[in-house]
Amino acid sequence: MQGSPRILVKGAGVAGMTAAVTLAERGGRVTLYDPGGRVGAGASWFAGGMLAPWCEAESAPAEVTAQSVDSVDWWAAHVPDVVRAGSLVLAPPRDVGEVARFGRRTSHFETVDGARIGALEPDLAGRFHKGLFFADEGHVDPRKALVALLDSLKSFGGQAVFTADQAPDPAEFDWVVDCTALNVRDKLEGLRGMRGEMLLLRCPDVTLHRPVRMLHPRIPIYIVPREGHVFMVGATMIESENAGGMTVRSITELLNAAWVLHPAFAEAEILEMGTGLRPSFPDNMPRVIQKGRTVYINGMYRHGFLLSPARAREAADIVFGANS
Repeated sequence: MQGSPRILVKGAGVAGMTAAVTLAERGGRVTLYDPGGRVGAGASWFAGGMLAPWCEAESAPAEVTAQSVDSVDWWAAHVPDVVRAGSLVLAPPRDVGEVARFGRRTSHFETVDGARIGALEPDLAGRFHKGLFFADEGHVDPRKALVALLDSLKSFGGQAVFTADQAPDPAEFDWVVDCTALNVRDKLEGLRGMRGEMLLLRCPDVTLHRPVRMLHPRIPIYIVPREGHVFMVGATMIESENAGGMTVRSITELLNAAWVLHPAFAEAEILEMGTGLRPSFPDNMPRVIQKGRTVYINGMYRHGFLLSPARAREAADIVFGANS
């Protein structure tokens, strides 16, 4: 390890954690720093954790799919409990035309009828008559995954600092990999915040085996199962930099979508509600930008868990390519 580069990774969200582990795997002496007090102190804590490259093709550039098809494999190799059960795309009867539109923009799916939907998700039997099943996708619990990555970093000899009064001095490192999102807006042109919203519900009367995307012409919504009959209900990104709490309208829309999926959600317990601002560039594509001995990984938009492995590899190639 004597000749290995000393690397400071700033930010312990999904971009920072994947970068820190990737750099440590390549032989870097990594120090992780986030004054938030823990991993995932920012927007990553409110992520859905969907590893859905084919579904994302509906609204994302082709590069997103091309660069993320191996993301499920990466997460499965690095954290426990990655679920590889695919994704299900549905729409209420009045919006069933949205299923065909979604299909025209995507690939690698099976068009499913009511019987097949019921076989995939028995609790949804008889409720929907047409959908799309993306068998090659998966999902992960973001909070458990981030903690597991921290454990992995430490197993490679890396260290983590979570208090501002012990902030490492960047001058003591060969490289700084900055993953601090909107905190570096003054250094990265065009960076803006995109609002995301989520609810955590507990509903013992519903079991789902995979994420379900409920299509709606205005605000598509996704429901992601977690352990213990807990479900994350979230909306796609909203073009707003409002970092305030959830509005009545937003909560109503998310709860209505869950109720449409299954009536038992009407009796679900609301465990948590949250909002977060995710960093985005004008084209909504995450970027790796080098400025001297600082490498920025930023603009993850809603692709944090999907694209962070690819961006971490790109950053590591810069660091180790320059030192080879």
